[in-house]
Amino acid sequence: MIPVLCFAAVSLLGVLPLCLSVWQLSLPASILITAAAFILLHALYFVFFGLVASTVPNDRPLEKQNAICRFGAASILSLVNFYAGARVIISGTEKLPTDRRFLFVSNHRSMLDPIIVIDKLRKYNISFISKPSNMNIPLGGRIAYATGFLAIDRENDRNALKTILTAADYMKRDLCSIGIYPEGTRSKTNEMLPFHAGSFKIAQRAKAPIVVASVRGTEDLRRFRFFAGEKVYLDILEVIPAETVCALRTDSLSEQVRAIIQADLDRSEKQEG
Repeated sequence: MIPVLCFAAVSLLGVLPLCLSVWQLSLPASILITAAAFILLHALYFVFFGLVASTVPNDRPLEKQNAICRFGAASILSLVNFYAGARVIISGTEKLPTDRRFLFVSNHRSMLDPIIVIDKLRKYNISFISKPSNMNIPLGGRIAYATGFLAIDRENDRNALKTILTAADYMKRDLCSIGIYPEGTRSKTNEMLPFHAGSFKIAQRAKAPIVVASVRGTEDLRRFRFFAGEKVYLDILEVIPAETVCALRTDSLSEQVRAIIQADLDRSEKQEG
C-alpha cells in the first residue's frame, strides 16, 4: 500500500503543475491538455504495477499472491468499469462463503464479466482461469499472473490438467478463490454455450464449494459507450457445498450448475419481457 500511495503522490505532483498552467489557455486547449495529462497519469499507474509484476517469476506457480499487484488490478479494473458506464446491481452476496475459498462459476456474455466480478467482489479475492492470449497481453498479463490468474489450454489435455491442479492448489493454500466460465468463451447470442465439465475438477480437487452466479447486461457494454450508465445484473444464485461437489461426477455437476443459471436467466427474461 505504501509504494502505491507514494507513486500516486509523485504522479499527481508531476501532473498538477501542467493542469494549473492550462487554466490560462483557451477552453478547448485546456480540456485537451488536461485530458492528455489524465490519460498519462493512468498510463503511468498501469506501467508501475506492470513493473512490479515483472519481478514475479511467471514460469512456475505462485508461492504467494502479490498484494501490490492485486490492489493495482482492482483499481485499474474499477476504472474500466467506470469508463464503460456499467451500473452494477448485485444480489445474493450474503450467500458468499467468508470462511473458505470457493470456485466461482457463471455464464459469460462479455469480456467485462470477470472485470466486474473482480471489482465488485474484490474483498473475496477471486482470480480467473483465462485463455492463454489474455495472459500474453503486455504488462496486463504479468499483473494478472501475479494476482493468481492462470491460463488454460483447452487444446492440450495435459496442460489443461496442469492448470486445474494449480488452481486447486491455490485454493487449498488459501491464496485466492478461483473463477471460471465453463462455456470457454463468451456467448455472442446471449444463449449459453455448452459447458466444459472438466473445469469443475478444480472444486473437487480443492474440496471447495461452488458459487453459482449469473450475469446479464454486460453484452450492452461491448462497444464501451462511456458513462452510459447501463444496468448490469450480477446475481449470486446458489452455493453448492463441498460435500455435494465431491460426491457428484463432473458431468452431473456441470449439468446442475448450468440448469441453475439457465433457470435464473429464463426467469429474468420473463420478468423484463
